[in-house]
This record gives sequence, C-alpha cells and structure tokens, in this order.
Amino acid sequence: MEEKLHIVEHSYKITRHDRELANQHKAACIWFTGLSGSGKSTIANLLEEELYNLGIRTYTLDGDNIRRGLNKGLTFTDEDRSENLRRIGEVAKLMCDTGLVLLATFITPLERQRRSLRNELGDLFMEVFVDTPIEICEQRDVKGLYKKARAGEISNFTGITSPFEPPVSPDICIKTTNHTLEQSVNLILESVLPKIKLAN
Repeated sequence: MEEKLHIVEHSYKITRHDRELANQHKAACIWFTGLSGSGKSTIANLLEEELYNLGIRTYTLDGDNIRRGLNKGLTFTDEDRSENLRRIGEVAKLMCDTGLVLLATFITPLERQRRSLRNELGDLFMEVFVDTPIEICEQRDVKGLYKKARAGEISNFTGITSPFEPPVSPDICIKTTNHTLEQSVNLILESVLPKIKLAN
C-alpha cells in the first residue's frame, strides 16, 4: 500500500509581481535550444551582458554546469534526459518566481520536451532556436565531442546517434550562418525588452 504524502503547498504574501515591481521589470525565461556547438552559450553570455548593462536582473543556467551539480549522475539516455529537463524546468519556474530574467541554454532535442516546458512556464517561456548546421558544429567541435561520438566513444550524442528535432515554431530563430553575434543578440533583445517591460 502506497504511503499517503501529506504535502500542502504554502502561500506567501510576497508574490512574483511584487518582486517584478522591485526589480522594475517582468520575469521571463529565454530558452536556447540547438545542437552542441551551435553557439547557444556564447549568444546567451553576450545577451546577459547587454541585459545586465540595462539594469535587468538575470541569471544563466547552462547544461554542462547543471550536470556538474543538481543533475550529477544522470546519463544521456532518453529517460535521464527527460528527467534532466524536468528538474531544470522546475528550477526555471522557481527562478522566474523571483522576478529574474532567466537564460537557459540546453540542447532540448525533442519537440515534446520543449512543448512541455512551454506548458509549464506559460507566457514566461521564450524559445530561441540557435539554428546551426551540424557540419558547422562539427567543424567547431570546441569540446571534441563530435569527434568522440563519431569514434563511438560517446553514446546517445545528439545529432549523431540521438535525434534532434528542429523546433516547429520557435519564438526566435537565429541562423548563425546569416547572423553575426551582435545581430543575434539584437534580434533577441528586440523581442525580450517589450516582453519584460512593466506597464506604466
């Protein structure tokens, strides 16, 4: 017989809206998806600098960094990847509740995973597809991961032995073969700034 869990959610007087007023901007979750080596982290890093310089309170969650701590021990099987993203989604909700603009850089290879995140985060969620052809990602291969995957040293590697489903309708699509880093950041800013502006 399964033990009944006596869990009651606690309500607090200070709300996300109160924190947004204190921060002087709304919360948002800018979710970067794309292949390994596509440029997600590089673009997010520059975007955060721009937002920070504008007085926007931000934080970045990065795939590799999360796997060193919170999700240490999870593998790259389909089941563990789903759990990895489920946990990150919960963290994203908590961080948005603080009134921050969160930047999340995760491959997030499947459409159902991205759809689930959008459902969980609602209008906070903004999907940015960093669209870089796998050939270019392999040429960069700054971490040497594609080479190892091609050699069979890494299993379940997205784009090689594990699928990547391009987003059907991302909020923003950055084609890195056409856009410079500066242009990419400006495209995102054009969409983000109106979204997080508080009504007068």
